[in-house]
Amino acid sequence: MPNIDPTTALKEKIRTIRDWPKPGVNFRDVTTLFQDPESFRILVESISWDATRLGVTLIAAIDARGFILGGALAYQLHRPFMLVRKKGKLPFRTVGADYALEYGNASIEIHADACKPGDRVLIVDDLIATGGTVLATAGLIRSLGAEVVGVSAIIDLPELGGSERLRAAGMRVHAICHFTETE
Repeated sequence: MPNIDPTTALKEKIRTIRDWPKPGVNFRDVTTLFQDPESFRILVESISWDATRLGVTLIAAIDARGFILGGALAYQLHRPFMLVRKKGKLPFRTVGADYALEYGNASIEIHADACKPGDRVLIVDDLIATGGTVLATAGLIRSLGAEVVGVSAIIDLPELGGSERLRAAGMRVHAICHFTETE
């Protein structure tokens, strides 16, 4: 891995929007990292290095900010790229799952041919909150016979318990930085 500790530099660039999308929620805006080429490069290289160690053969990115990071990772690693979309957004035959968010409920889908047995999948998203989206994604991937080898995110919100839930479900979690609710 490059001799860089990305945590401090990247964390300082992430913008927090208080009480959005509803009161009591601290939205962590990672678009600031995407706007800065050096930050984006460090982010992609850090997760790429980790993914290479895991022997990842497929990148699964969660709608929508996960697509930005996942696409860059797939390109960097020369790996196929799977979209995990909100219900009704994919044009081919899908498999789907419903799950709970930290502030509501949602449904996701993947194409029924998005992965296959033998694939070693890395799930990528911008942030881990309650873990519901990633757990639902992992269930879909496993239902098609592929293996989830890890989860990578820019941010972990450990107070919401998601990363703990993911580890309890047997997933390896790699987050670039962590935020408490008071930060």
